[in-house]
Amino acid sequence: MEERAGKNIYHEKQSKQLCALHTLNNLFQDPKAFTKPLLDELCCNLTPGTWMNPHRSLFGLGNYDINVIIAALQLHSCEVTWWDKRRQLSVDQIQSCFGLIINKPSPSKVGGMVLPFKTKHWIAIRKLGSIYFNLDSKLDEPLPIGNHSQLIEYLTRQLEGESCELFIVNSLNSCTTKEVS
Repeated sequence: MEERAGKNIYHEKQSKQLCALHTLNNLFQDPKAFTKPLLDELCCNLTPGTWMNPHRSLFGLGNYDINVIIAALQLHSCEVTWWDKRRQLSVDQIQSCFGLIINKPSPSKVGGMVLPFKTKHWIAIRKLGSIYFNLDSKLDEPLPIGNHSQLIEYLTRQLEGESCELFIVNSLNSCTTKEVS
């Protein structure tokens, strides 16, 4: 837990290829909101009966795609809207959202060696108190972004980057927990 702006902020750090799991738990501020076995089960539910599941890495180490994230968020009565980055963001479009998820290219590393290709990395952004925070699992601690207008500036810069995508997470019923069947 990190102490910022009078609030305890939960911040899971990167492990293996589990950035989607960390993003979901950081978004919900709960280390038990989601688990790897749950996300693996969602992968199997999305594409039953396949040996090579297209929704996670070949070796089952994580690297979950947006379909798994959407299915996981639906268990908590949330919906996801992909943001068309050709449109300009405004405060009205994000001020009432539960949180935001960014997917962007990230250098691949094995040990300390950088590999010649990039993978996609999931990042949660959430308003805690009156401040938006970048809850990227690769950061040492949550990074304050600021208020609504500072968030718009931040997101606009991010979306200008190569292959960066934004997903807006909205609560349907205050994002409650549901069990997977």
